Amino acid sequence: MRLQGSICALVTPFGADETIDFPALRNLIDWHLDCGTQALVIAGSTGEAALLDDVEYAQLIEGAVVAAAGRLPIVAGIGSPSTRKSLALANTARMAGATALLAVTPYYVRPTQQGMRSHYLHIADRCGLPLILYNVPGRTGCDLLPETVAELAGHAAIIGVKEAVADAQRMQELLALASPDFAILSGDDPTALRAMLAGAVGTISVAANVVPRTFSRLCVLAAQGRHTDATDLDKQLQPIYVALSMQSNPIPAKWLLQRMGRLHGTLRLPLHRLAAEYREQVETCLADIHRGEATMTADTDGNG
Repeated sequence: MRLQGSICALVTPFGADETIDFPALRNLIDWHLDCGTQALVIAGSTGEAALLDDVEYAQLIEGAVVAAAGRLPIVAGIGSPSTRKSLALANTARMAGATALLAVTPYYVRPTQQGMRSHYLHIADRCGLPLILYNVPGRTGCDLLPETVAELAGHAAIIGVKEAVADAQRMQELLALASPDFAILSGDDPTALRAMLAGAVGTISVAANVVPRTFSRLCVLAAQGRHTDATDLDKQLQPIYVALSMQSNPIPAKWLLQRMGRLHGTLRLPLHRLAAEYREQVETCLADIHRGEATMTADTDGNG
């Protein structure tokens, strides 16, 4: 398989009692399908995966697979500091019906490049699903370097990398590894357009949680090489990127989605609701979000 376009790293909706809100999950998935999202990452860092127990993890992946009903790929996050635990999560995701896996580098333990190489090869040899590498040093404390990615890219089960380092030179080094069997995906919303115009085939996005139709359009424009139109649209999205980074992800995203009536907004400790001093600035994005999504809807209806 080959993932491309707007891929949303979906939040996990919880009810007031902190249990998974499956009706809200189904509604979110239907909304993304209507808005042109090309795939969903379930139980990634945006989905508070580290705060789920094993039973909830399996239920969440299965619930998403059932709700999607084959209409778009479900990519399961399998992040863990432990290779053994990551493989166990991969097996759970496979049995739950996931389409592919997104494996963040082993956080906290700070492995060497050789350790990460062995980690990914061990999983790829045994997981039974397409595997996407995920590098986000700001969260994990380790950095999967392009030369290590190059050693992994030839494995038949490893189909791409999500790179969240916002460095143009890093992205160029990874793009040199791109092939029909190995996709380069941005993992950083503020620099996603730059990456896509340089050759990345899509973005695994947090912003797509709150502006799915607009972000999908951005990815389409980038894929079509419409630099001016894409750049203009990206400028409109910059305040939303800023708002979503004011506190740890997914705190601002869930605040906005609650204000939009999409979910309850519950976070699990140690995450806490958006701090009062940020709320006014984040709230100012709501009008932009509604206006932008409405414009994209009108354009789609008018132009097919």
